[in-house]
Amino acid sequence: MGSMAPSATLAIDSKAKAMKAAGEDVCTMSAGEPDCPTFAPIIQAAIEALQKGKTGYTPASGIPDLKKACAEKLQRENGIETKMEQIIVSPGAKYSCFATIAALCGPGDEVIIPAPYWLSYPEMVRGVGAKPVFIPARAENNYEIDPAEFEAAITAKTRLLVLNSPSNPTGAVYRRQTLEKIAEIVIRKDIMVLSDEIYEKLTYDDALPHVSIGSFSKAINDRTITVNGFSKTYAMTGWRLGYLSAPQWLTKKIAALQSHTTSNPTTFAQYGALKAFACTAEVAEMKQEFQRRRDLIHSLVSDIPGVKCSRPAGAFYLFCDISSFGLTPFKFCERLLDEQKVAGVPGEPFGSDRCIRFSYACSQETIRKAAERLKAFSATLR
Repeated sequence: MGSMAPSATLAIDSKAKAMKAAGEDVCTMSAGEPDCPTFAPIIQAAIEALQKGKTGYTPASGIPDLKKACAEKLQRENGIETKMEQIIVSPGAKYSCFATIAALCGPGDEVIIPAPYWLSYPEMVRGVGAKPVFIPARAENNYEIDPAEFEAAITAKTRLLVLNSPSNPTGAVYRRQTLEKIAEIVIRKDIMVLSDEIYEKLTYDDALPHVSIGSFSKAINDRTITVNGFSKTYAMTGWRLGYLSAPQWLTKKIAALQSHTTSNPTTFAQYGALKAFACTAEVAEMKQEFQRRRDLIHSLVSDIPGVKCSRPAGAFYLFCDISSFGLTPFKFCERLLDEQKVAGVPGEPFGSDRCIRFSYACSQETIRKAAERLKAFSATLR
């Protein structure tokens, strides 16, 4: 674990918050967090749970009612065959990812990760002594890995493939036909898949809907760990609640690990989460606003000379290629924050030495202001 690096996202967000606290006008576009409060019915359900004394331990893998609701959601909305006994509710989808990797992998194992990637995946793999193996996912191919390159990267040591769709940091949504090819290889090579679907409700293009790889067949579902959570979809980042569905032999291992590390997720938060699945109108409204912001930021930033960016189909991130300016992403973001007070995240921790990430989980006013400042800063470099 000594090889694990701190999160660059949180480090830059902390600096931006310190500048704002000092009275500086900072456009914070670094952290991946919805800027709206948790929906009122969820808050009320948690308050009622507290008032009813729901403050003691629960089973380590979550309360039965919530596990049942998660299983029914995955069956109904994702087409994944699962049951309550295959669900683990955890203190955050991030922990679900880590617990999966820790339960499956160790020294000598390899984990294939498409790059660019969410910066925590490689650190989790290194933290359990396994080796991350990166495959490039290119902008011109919708940031999807090439199935042939994926198959070529598999060795006798390969234990797991990590997929993230919709993607952080690119906003890409994998096409069904690509996932079907990947699933065929996974089955034939007999490896496992961790499918991180935390942004599944935040997709904006009818031609690129979210698809769960575990829904294709029993054979691929038997090799898939589907991870989801409440943070992004329901604006519950601080509540720390995620869940996963996995083959039952694996959920037993993950449940044991969780029982010895975190115990149960926060009790009253689980009762709030039970109400989340009913908040369809609130989710739809938030999604529409994110789509408007997506269209706005892509339009404004794409017009800046020297900046290239793909139109994200999901999540709330814009991944911009700034390599034409001759600065590393770290240096670009450092100077952009110091000189124009715009906080973005450099691409290096995401596996890209060409790009930076902006989160558009902020107001349209902030997006417009940040785009003007980015344009002014870019002009000084050209």
